[in-house]
Amino acid sequence: MTNRKQSRGECCYCEFEATKGSMTKHLAVCEKRLGAIEKANAQPSEKLPLETIYHLRVQDAYIKDFWLDLEMRGGATLKKLDVYLRAIWLECCGHMSEFSGGGWGSRKIGMSQTAEKVFADNEQITHIYDFGTSSETLILRVAQRTGVATTKHPIALMARNQMPEASCRYCEKPATHLCSGCVYEDEVAGFLCDEHLENHPHADEYGEPVALVNSPRLGMCGYDGPADAPY
Repeated sequence: MTNRKQSRGECCYCEFEATKGSMTKHLAVCEKRLGAIEKANAQPSEKLPLETIYHLRVQDAYIKDFWLDLEMRGGATLKKLDVYLRAIWLECCGHMSEFSGGGWGSRKIGMSQTAEKVFADNEQITHIYDFGTSSETLILRVAQRTGVATTKHPIALMARNQMPEASCRYCEKPATHLCSGCVYEDEVAGFLCDEHLENHPHADEYGEPVALVNSPRLGMCGYDGPADAPY
């Protein structure tokens, strides 16, 4: 989707921008994040107990410009992570999904398993959504801490990639839409600027071009967003 050499993202705590590789280092020293952790650790409660909390790097298996840094409570189940990924990246038609130790044909990991149990033994797992037009997501354990979650939710979004740049297939201006017909019929990128969107011919079976959203599933199985964090 992009010709950029390095994907960049933004810290959700302080809005600091960094490359994908540098974001992990930033999160480890981000003053606002460390402040939130210190505040949470000072007041454990029944709803937010002391537990193991995991820093997870989530990225599309094939388009590496799409990535998320999440913090997940050890007691939360993979079902909670599945719901989160569907909301922020994947959900289009209620397809089935699964976690595994390494992609297609690998050992399945049940949705009822907790993060603490799964990531105690696995540095990386795979999530697959839709067994037809599949989206495959890699989930890597980056770090862990013992303490209190900074929110009441099972997952906190710490950083996310910025929308990858894309150029119009006709004029190289910044693209705003994607034509799935171009992708599947003409086997070209299918990105369009506003000017070339107006009179662009498209095959009816693929529908109208859709506005670009920050998700690796864009254009797959009719997915058109909104690609927003659920919380």
